[in-house]
Amino acid sequence: MNIEEVDEIKTILVGMTGAGKTNIINAMTNQPFKAESASTLTSSFVDKYIEINKKKYRVELWDTAGQEKYRSLNKIFIKDSKIVIIVYDITTKESFQEVDYWTKTVKEILGDSPIYGLVGNKKDLYTKEQVDEETGRNKAKEINAIFKLTSAKNERGAINEYIKELLENYLKKHGEVVKKEKSIDVSIESFSREKTNTCC
Repeated sequence: MNIEEVDEIKTILVGMTGAGKTNIINAMTNQPFKAESASTLTSSFVDKYIEINKKKYRVELWDTAGQEKYRSLNKIFIKDSKIVIIVYDITTKESFQEVDYWTKTVKEILGDSPIYGLVGNKKDLYTKEQVDEETGRNKAKEINAIFKLTSAKNERGAINEYIKELLENYLKKHGEVVKKEKSIDVSIESFSREKTNTCC
C-alpha cells in the first residue's frame, strides 16, 4: 500500500530561553546536540515525517525565541498549532515558573483544541535538579498536558517516541483511529526552512 502524505501538523515548542527547545528539535530530526550556542532570535521550523497507519504526516517543528522581548512576536507563530510542547529546564526553578505563563498565553490563542505536552529537559544534569519529576507530573496534570522527563543530549530515541505519542493523541482527539504498534518506527526526513541563531 502506498503511503499517503497528509496535511502538515504544526507543532510549536515554547518556554524560557535556555530550556533546550532547539536541542529537543535537533534530537527529533537527527541533528547534532549543541552544548553551547546563542539564543534563538526569531522563529523557524524544520519538517519531520512520521508514519502512522500507512499514512505519512508532515510535522512542522517550530522553534521560538524564549526572551521576554520577543513574546509578542511568538504569539503570531503560535496560531494554527496542532501540538504545543512547553519546555522547562529541571535545573532552574525560574524556567518551571514560566510554564504557567506559556500555558495561559497559548490557551488564550488556541484554547483546548491542540494536544499539549510538558517536557522537563536536561535530565542528564540531575545533580543540579531544582524541579523534581513529581512536581513536573503534577503540573502536567494541572494543565492537561502529556508529561516527559528527558535529556535532549542523551535520550533521542525517547524524544522521538514522545513526539509520535503526541501526534497519535492529536489524531485520536480529532477522530482518527490509531492502531498501536509493537515497536515505534519513526521515519525522519528533515531540513531547515530558515537559518537562525539557535539556543540549547
